[in-house]
Amino acid sequence: MAIAVIPSRYAATRLPGKPLVSLGGKSMIERVWERARRAKKISRVIIATDDERILKAAASFGGEAAMTRAEHRSGTERVAEVAAGLAREGPEIFVNVQGDEPLIEPDAIDAAVEAIESDESVQISTLMVPIAKPADIMDPNIVKVVLDFDGNALYFSRAPIPWVRDRESPVHVQHMKHLGLYAFRGAALLEFPTLPLGDLERIEQLEQLRWMENGYKIRVAETAHDSVSVDVPEDVARVEQLLREARSA
Repeated sequence: MAIAVIPSRYAATRLPGKPLVSLGGKSMIERVWERARRAKKISRVIIATDDERILKAAASFGGEAAMTRAEHRSGTERVAEVAAGLAREGPEIFVNVQGDEPLIEPDAIDAAVEAIESDESVQISTLMVPIAKPADIMDPNIVKVVLDFDGNALYFSRAPIPWVRDRESPVHVQHMKHLGLYAFRGAALLEFPTLPLGDLERIEQLEQLRWMENGYKIRVAETAHDSVSVDVPEDVARVEQLLREARSA
């Protein structure tokens, strides 16, 4: 079993107050919390924040929340602070559930945990889903991933990887989208804030490259469940429409 931690920062640049945005009558953070609690491999869900408003919102719907430092550079560092506080309790696996994905599938969370539980050598796992829309391959907001023969990530990029050089040849390529959900063994997670940033992370603006630049392998499990991130106001309307469709199905 694992502990899910949802990093939740109020001061989002493109959508201020994002965790408390209403989606079909519930705040986004409540919807993420509800989804994480439904995962079979999760024994506890903690919201990690640096804002009293989110702390109060969590209390209002019965969620467990922890106040963390404001200066963290990434959600993973915030999750690591929570993990450090639980070190004496000895939880082995932590899951970083993004606080801006209110439609995250519980089965996807379970898949990330299973990727670690099934192999003692795995320290970090994440997810990928086949890209269905050709336009997404060239979209720099859609992160792509390529793997080695053992299912470990070779690289993550905003660029279209792999690049098909000879387009006139009958080559079939299934590009894979990276889903930003991670599971960690406790020791690896606690080391993350001490790792130096590398050029690849700075260039691509992808924190998972910090692990790889520092010698870690990341196991990538495939899932059929894509997710929808809420980054800008237009995404709010999109998620609310999907919620209405799910209720009427």
